[in-house]
Parts: sequence; C-alpha cells; structure tokens
Amino acid sequence: MTISTLPPDRNLPISPMRYDPRFQVETKADNFDLASAFRLLRRRMIMIITITGLLMVPAVIMISGLKPAYQAWARLIIHQPLATSLGADDSSHSDLLDVKSETERLLSRGIAERVVRELRLDLRPEFNPALRKVSFVETIRAKLRGLFDKEKTTPPERGSIAAIIPEYYSALGVWHEDKSDVIQISFTANDPALAAAVPNRVISIYLDERKDSVRGRLDAAEKWIRQRITEQQGRTDIARDAARNYQESMDVVSKEDAQDERIKSFLELTGREGKIEESRVEVKATISTLEATDNASVAVQNIVVPDSIATKQRDLRGQEQDLARLLETYDGNAQAVVDLRGEIEQSRADLNLATKQYLQTMRAKLAALDHEADAIQASLADAHEKRTRDALLQTELTRLQHVADKEQTALDKLEDQRRDLAAKAMLPGAELEVFSPASVPLASQGRGRLFYLVGALLAAISGAVTAAFVIEMWDRTVRSFDQIAGMARTIPAGLIPRLTQRENSKTMFEHMPVPMFDEAIRTVVLSLKQSNGGKLPNSIVVTSAHSGDGKSLVARSLAIELAAAAIPVLLVDGDLRRGRLDSFFRSELTHGLNEFLNGQADIRDIVYRHPSGIHFIPSGKSSFQRRIRSNGLAEIIEMAGAAGQIVIFDSAPVLVSTDTVHLTALAERTLAVVRWGKTSRRAVEFSLQQMKSSRNSEILVAINNVNPSKHALYNFGDSEMFSKSLMKYYNSDQEYIKNNGKRSVLEIVRTMQNHFLLH
Repeated sequence: MTISTLPPDRNLPISPMRYDPRFQVETKADNFDLASAFRLLRRRMIMIITITGLLMVPAVIMISGLKPAYQAWARLIIHQPLATSLGADDSSHSDLLDVKSETERLLSRGIAERVVRELRLDLRPEFNPALRKVSFVETIRAKLRGLFDKEKTTPPERGSIAAIIPEYYSALGVWHEDKSDVIQISFTANDPALAAAVPNRVISIYLDERKDSVRGRLDAAEKWIRQRITEQQGRTDIARDAARNYQESMDVVSKEDAQDERIKSFLELTGREGKIEESRVEVKATISTLEATDNASVAVQNIVVPDSIATKQRDLRGQEQDLARLLETYDGNAQAVVDLRGEIEQSRADLNLATKQYLQTMRAKLAALDHEADAIQASLADAHEKRTRDALLQTELTRLQHVADKEQTALDKLEDQRRDLAAKAMLPGAELEVFSPASVPLASQGRGRLFYLVGALLAAISGAVTAAFVIEMWDRTVRSFDQIAGMARTIPAGLIPRLTQRENSKTMFEHMPVPMFDEAIRTVVLSLKQSNGGKLPNSIVVTSAHSGDGKSLVARSLAIELAAAAIPVLLVDGDLRRGRLDSFFRSELTHGLNEFLNGQADIRDIVYRHPSGIHFIPSGKSSFQRRIRSNGLAEIIEMAGAAGQIVIFDSAPVLVSTDTVHLTALAERTLAVVRWGKTSRRAVEFSLQQMKSSRNSEILVAINNVNPSKHALYNFGDSEMFSKSLMKYYNSDQEYIKNNGKRSVLEIVRTMQNHFLLH
C-alpha cells in the first residue's frame, strides 16, 4: 500500500471534483461494433478455449476412428431389342426392358444374399455388426435404452445374414437419371478391391438370374399356350362338325345357289301375276263397257273388239250413212229406204249377237284369269314360306359357321402367340450392356482427416464464440457505473480492483502495498468527502446486497487508509451473525457488539486498540436474545464523535438484515459495495430501495473485485481507467516496491503518525 498524504485535519476543504464516470465520455454500454466484438472475444478467451477444447475432444476421438472409404462405380446401358425395333407394328412384344424395373431387380434381396455369401462380407466387421467391438458410448446408449425400452434387444448372431443385409444396402447405390437408359451402380467400402468387386458381381449375378428367369418364364408360357391350343383345337373341330351336320340334316343348300334359284322363281311368278292382273283389268273393263249399255254398236266404239265385230261395226256404220243419203233423196217409204233399213236392222242384230258372244267369251276369260291368279297366289305363298324357312335355316347355319370361324380365330391367335414365344426364346435374356465396369479406386472417398479436424475446429470455435455471445447477452451483473447510471440516488465512489489470494490473506497488515488497490481506496475516501460537502462524514456504513461482495475488505481498507493519515478511526463489525473482521485484527476479546447490545458488556469491554491506531469493535458471539440497548448503535456513533473518531460500520448485507436498514438511517453516509461481475443490477436496485430514507438521500456505490485486464476490454466509459498506458504506472510502482524491499504497513503507519505529531 502506498503512503497516504491526506492531512490530519479531515475537514479541510478540497476541490469540488467528484468522481463520476457517467459524464467522462459519451460511449454507451449498448453500442456494439467490431471493436466491441473483438473485446468480447478477448475477455471471454479462456471460456472460448475451454469450450473449444471440450468440443474438440469427442470430435478428435471420432475423426481419429474414421477409416478411409473407397467408392467404385459401374454403369449399365439398356438398349431397345433389335427384333422389337424391326417389328414395331407387332403389339405382341410386351416384355420390353424398363429402367425402373431393372433398377429394382438390381436391388433385389436374392442378389444381395448371393453377393454377401460369395464375397464373404459376413467375415468383415465393416458389414457384420457381430464382429465389431462395442464402444463405451454404445454401451452407455444401450443401457439408457434399456431403462425406457422394456423389450430387450438381442445382439446379432455371427452367422445371421439379417444384420448384414442393411449394412450392404447402406453401402450400395443403384439409381438412374430421368430420360436416360443408363443405370449407375456404386459401392463404398474400406477395401478398394471390395468396392470394385461388388458392383461387377452384382451385374454378373443380375444377368445370370435374368437369363434364367426369362428362360423359365418362356418355358412355362410355352407349356401353357400349347395346352390352350389343344383345347382350342377341340372346340374348333366341334363347332365345324356342328355346322356341317346341321347343313346335311336340314338339306340346306349353299347360300349362293339357293339365292339365285329363289330369285328367279320369285321373279317369274311375280311377272306372271302382273300380266294376269293387267289382263283381268282389261277384261273387266271390256265386260263393264259391254254390260253398261244395251246398244252394242255404241259399246263397241269405246273398247277394243275382235276383227269380226269391228267389221260388222264398220258395215253397220256404212249402211247408216247410206240410209242418210237415201233419205236426202227419197222419202221414208221408198222401197230402197225400206230395204236398207231392214238390212240395217239385220246388221245391228248380228252385231248385238256377236257382242253378246264376245261378252260371254270375256267372262269366261275373266274366270280363267281369276283361277290362274289364285294358282299364282298359292305359288307365291308357297315360295314365300319356303323362302322364310330357308332364311331361318340359313341364319342358323350362318351362326354355326360364325361360331366355328370364331373358334378358328382364337386358335390362330394362340398359334401366333406360340410363334412369338418361339421367337422370343431365340433372343437374349436381357438387352443390357456393361457401359463401364467398376475399377479399383485409387483415392479414398471424401476428405481427409485433416479436413475434418479443421472443420471440427472451426465448428467448435463457432460454437464457443456463440456461447460466449449468449452468455454475454444473458449477463445482468454490474460491471460498470454506466449500467447503474439510471438508478436514482447513487453516487459513483470508484472501481476497486481485485486482490490476489496472497494479498487478501489474514496477515494484510504485513503484505506488500498494492498501488492500484490503494489508489482505488483513496478514491473512495475522496468520494466520501466530496459527497459530504468537502469533509469526511463522522459515520459510514459499508454494506452490500449479498454476502461475498467484499464489503468487509473495503471497510477495513478504509479504516487502514484513514489510520495511515493519522485520522482516528473506529471500525465496528456490524454483522451480528457472521462477522469475520476479528480474524484479521486478532483482538482476543471475549465480548463484542452483540454482548453490548444485549447489556452483557460495557463499551470499554468491547473496544480493541490495534497498534496501527485503529479502534476495533468485534461482532461478538451471535445471540437471539432481546436487545436491551435499542439505541446502542446511536450511542457508539455519539461516543466516537465525542472522541473525534470516524465510525466505519461493516454491516450485514442489506437484503438479509433489518439492522443494516436501521444503521443506514443513523449514519451520515452509506457506502454500497457491488461485486464486479457477480451482483445483479436488479439486486442493486432493490437494495437501494430498502435503504431509502430522508437522511440517505444519496448513496455511494463502489464496484469491488474488478478485473482490470477484462474491464479494459469492455466498451464502458470507465474502461479507460485500466487501459494499457495507465497500467504502466502501476506496474512501475510495483517494480519500485520490489526493488526497495518490503516494509510492513504497521511501520509505515507509525512513521506517518510520528511525522504528523512532530508537525
């Protein structure tokens, strides 16, 4: 500790300067840039290195256990069969090669089992899980699985192929690209020769099995179709015999002959019937005309008559004309007229007789025509009946012949199928060509171990850095006055750096001075004086939110600093439950503050006068008795004030004891100690609210146990106090102390007291 130069009069005015890092710079704690990120990495470097190392250990173990994997490739190309391309119009060729189907054939279980047996994959630990050594991780995993899985899993047997097949399929790859007839086969193994042997063997086995399969299918199909042909031949023969027997038994002529004869006869009868009908019409007209009038000469004028009647008709007309001419010359009684009229009457009588005879002839002819028409009608009816019967017989015969033709067509189709199978039997079993067989790979698959180690290292560093950033974001502890600048009623008292274990030992009155720590304590003293109007307060309470924040260290360091300046100090261990200051002063007093408050001891029995000039009151023995002296703390403050001493109370944490709240209300100043990187801002704010009183309008806050090297890496405004340039001054002082030897603090204090007494 350096020598303090404070004057013995603690009430002398000093500069109004106040330590307030909130107004030193404008740098905000929440500003984040590349420099802040770099500082974060520097202050979290140990954690990053630790996490990286922890992550790298399993990664190195796993990567070191990796074995080089070799992958070999083989390629097949599928051609359209030549016979199929030549007979493109033949739709019977339906057994064409399909790329997807052939890919599934290459992945069949039968080929897999043959490859495993022929290449002895069951003797390789790479593919046989039963031959592998169970690692520690697998053992732990199996035990954990057994805790939750009631069904116990049996280990694979050495001779079982069931556990080898999945390993084989995981190393085998068979696929094809869309719109391509090329199939690619790959296999990955630790042995390069095995990696090349498996694809070639798969192709060989596949070709053999496909050839045997096609041959067996063709033989089975040929046997089946020959049986079908035999059965169909029998049905065809039966159908043809039925048609032939029906034609013979029913005397059915051929369709063409029967049609010609039937048409000829029908035409003749129809023509004859038409002629008879025309004759009947004519005869009926003649008969009607002759029967319609009694004058035969008039009747025969309108119809066609025989020549004899026509002659008589002309003769009668000539006589009538001659009579008309005679009447023009002679009168009606002339002999010539009378004779001519007699001839006319005779001619008319002959014409009527001839007409009647002709009428009888027409009637007879009409009766003959009617009889003939009836005969023709009967013949037509008979012909029609015969025609209908022949049509029915011909229809049945046609049906039987159609059935026979249908059976013959089915037989011809079966024969075509048989010939197609015979043609297929002459083709190869598979239209495949080994485009490029697998060759032994010269280099291993993937990256080397160095690549994976570098990748794992980068991943571990990334994870560690991410964890550092997450932890930094979750950090809600107090590390700077910038973080508590928004809290009301707070006065920054200074940053107190941490001490090593040797420096913070129980023999602190004999240790080497620590310049940085001593400067920080003097800064706290100066802040106490500035906050009290330029003079040191008569009573100071040093407290904290939690235990372990270093309030006892700060309290005794303040007492030592004031005592070194020849200022009377009374240090009181106010933690009535867990006071530990007596272990530093070694007063060996039997009574303390507890006994004084309980009325068991007087004030003179609890004060210890240390050789350094510090008056010390221990906490005494913890007791739950009712306190008789309720104003005992106020009495101690009054007593110290009367003696001209400054009372420093090392109180209990404010969040665990109401005594501290009562004590802060009695003392002039309260100094709250916050541990750097441990005390949360929420705890600080809550403790300040607990100590709120009319007298404690402002509370001084000191941040203790600051790590200078890490604090300098933050982006706070007060981080500049521990910059490299300023740290050189403390390092030079430390070197000076080492070079000039050790002097006890007690000796320094006594020298200063004598110096002030002389002056």
